[in-house]
Amino acid sequence: MATSAAHDPIPTHWTEGNLNDDQLAHIPGEGGWPLVGNTFRMLKDPHAFTRHMVRTYGRVYKNKAFGGWNIALIGADANELVLFDRGRNFSSEQGWGPILDQLFPRGLMLLDFDHHRADRRALSIAFKPEPMRHYSGSLNRGIAKKVENWGEGSMRFYPEIKTLTLDLAADSFIGIEWGPEADRINTAFIDMVQASVAPVRKPLPFTQMKRGVDGRAFLVDFFTRETHRRRAEGGGQDMFSQFATAEYEDGSLMPVDEVVDHMNFLMMAAHDTITSSATSLIWLLAKHPEWQEKLRQEVESVTGGAGSDGKPRDLAYEDMGKLELCEMAFKEALRMVPPVPSMPRRALREFEFGGYRIPAGSHVNINQYFVHHEEEHWDDPFAFDPMRFTPDKVKARHKYAWVPFGGGAHMCLGLHFAYMQVKILLAQFLPRYRVSLEQEPDWQPWPIPKPKDGLKVRLEKI
Repeated sequence: MATSAAHDPIPTHWTEGNLNDDQLAHIPGEGGWPLVGNTFRMLKDPHAFTRHMVRTYGRVYKNKAFGGWNIALIGADANELVLFDRGRNFSSEQGWGPILDQLFPRGLMLLDFDHHRADRRALSIAFKPEPMRHYSGSLNRGIAKKVENWGEGSMRFYPEIKTLTLDLAADSFIGIEWGPEADRINTAFIDMVQASVAPVRKPLPFTQMKRGVDGRAFLVDFFTRETHRRRAEGGGQDMFSQFATAEYEDGSLMPVDEVVDHMNFLMMAAHDTITSSATSLIWLLAKHPEWQEKLRQEVESVTGGAGSDGKPRDLAYEDMGKLELCEMAFKEALRMVPPVPSMPRRALREFEFGGYRIPAGSHVNINQYFVHHEEEHWDDPFAFDPMRFTPDKVKARHKYAWVPFGGGAHMCLGLHFAYMQVKILLAQFLPRYRVSLEQEPDWQPWPIPKPKDGLKVRLEKI
């Protein structure tokens, strides 16, 4: 049972009012080493660390890392409490702020309540059917061109799909030509994402944080110039042009600096999370050739197989919903390797959960990865089984046992774009190649999962 006291004062910013040891003394947990706390233990193996803490302290525990105390709330009920947020008590801005404020301030995920609702409504124009139909055409063209050139033999899938997703983002998101400018944008994003979990939080010379802050400065300048240009020239069909001309309910244009921040954040979120989730899906299909063949047959049934030129036909926008097995396989990959393994918030008012009083101002955290692997919700949770996502099984399961896209008001705005991009990838890839695993990868779990060896696979032309 969870409750909150609506009359408590709301902190004005995430840097104010951090709690001390005495205020959290009644909550079990551990602070780790002086100064650094448990930061390095978490970075080394966050999933093992979470299992240890749950075994030792239960489903509510405190942990000191990245400069302060965090309260972990573990379980599907905790996911629902924090993500659905009936009482508007959990600030996403103040939760993500300590991690992303220097790099992705004022992105959609870092806004709360009325401001978030207004901006989300304005930006949703980019994900209406007509823009999505346009994106599907450019995705089919871009993916087909790249995948065709992969050819037979050994390859490291992760860097290849990372390059592809950047090229697709340059085309569908920004509307620029592939080339050196796209490469520089990619470098800036990589630097920013890596800086988000850098132990050194100040942009000192030669640090990862300095590279991240410099990457942000480059992108702010680029997107600011482009926003003004597109407004003057009347925009275009790409996502950035849709954002640049987005209007609030009263008909006013979104301020340029807010367009820039939203685009900066969306590019990061879409680019790296799609790279991660597409890689985990191909990894699992390479390990499970029987499922790979089932998806291949479904794709060819829906698209009609090869065209007159002998190449796979494009996946039409109207046929996206017909790839039911492909969607279930993707959902299972997102369950096993969620691209955002955990999610922070900050409590604006005191609340109760799991028998503990959690003070106002507490930084709280849910853990999607842990819940995605709980036997309470998933039989044999470390096995790959897309049939977990048949409609009857989904209906019988706790609604918040599977939350790779978040939930509630902050549900990922681009989730349908993610489904579309991955389905088109499968439609262009599987009819061309059989894929097998050359060696089992070791995964880097944070900040966004990726195989440390790049995922070594072998492609065989069909």
